[in-house]
Amino acid sequence: MRNGTRLISISMTISLKKMICVGMIVSIIALIISLVAGLSFHVSQLFTLSIDESAKIILYKVRLPRFLAAYFVGAALAIAGLTLQSALNNALASPSVIGINAGAGFFTLLAALLFPYFLHARMFFGFIGALVSALAVYGISHQAGVSKTTLVLAGLAVSSLMSGFVNAMITFFPATVGDKVAFNLGGFSTVIISQLYFALPVIIIAVVILLKLSRGIDLLLLGDEMATSLGIHVERLRFILVILVALLSGVSVAISGLISFVGLIVPHIVRRLTKASTKVNIVVCGLFGGSFLVYSDLLAKYLFYPYELPVGLLLSVIGAPFFIYLLIHKKRRLKL
Repeated sequence: MRNGTRLISISMTISLKKMICVGMIVSIIALIISLVAGLSFHVSQLFTLSIDESAKIILYKVRLPRFLAAYFVGAALAIAGLTLQSALNNALASPSVIGINAGAGFFTLLAALLFPYFLHARMFFGFIGALVSALAVYGISHQAGVSKTTLVLAGLAVSSLMSGFVNAMITFFPATVGDKVAFNLGGFSTVIISQLYFALPVIIIAVVILLKLSRGIDLLLLGDEMATSLGIHVERLRFILVILVALLSGVSVAISGLISFVGLIVPHIVRRLTKASTKVNIVVCGLFGGSFLVYSDLLAKYLFYPYELPVGLLLSVIGAPFFIYLLIHKKRRLKL
């Protein structure tokens, strides 16, 4: 019996190692395609730097910032979705579905109105807006009676309210955002490198903290009573996780606008594929979430070339049917 358990453990470890290796390979390929697609030089020239000045400008001022923004935002949103689903024990929860992204978007525009020349203020305000929305949803669902359905409905209500505020800001103060369509749907066409100096370290620090808390998250998934009996302060841990989700979501929205469904699609697929601990799922979600958003951005960029779609439009087309599938699947499971 021990030998059988050991063989299962070894095969699971090998499978997880393969998943991480695949994620890293997919990420590297995404980087190469993002940098060289459509340019007239060989990939090897990236390492020798034997390219002309105009190509260097395109690479290091336009394409590399865009790749980094898409990759880190994708990773942040996927990990935020995974964390939120674990904290609330609800597979339908994600930053976009329960209104966290919309709250971050409204406060980001508010910062753009009040502090137009301070990019970092937008990220701080985005975090505050995401936190306000998360706490509002959490409070409403507790008042109305804690259930998975109540949580989603409360999230949709908060999302609608915050989206209304976003549209009002754009209508009355159009100067707060350069492209209102791109902001509402999300995109990376206007990303500049200075936006990332503050954002990327914040995302990395938040992910490191989540990795440190991963054992507590695993226990939280066993249920509140079991986690409490094992020494976990459930409400405190859940509150810390919501703050970290708000931080990841707020910074992401400040960079890219209101990108939806990454935090719903990627964690769900990763959980199906790995069946692993939260720590491993965080790493895999980061790799595949980043790659997923980069490839989605490339597809949106070149699908109707020379016209470019906002990547959020493409993700909405993919994500809405996926959300409907999850709702139907959950309902069938309850019937069974």
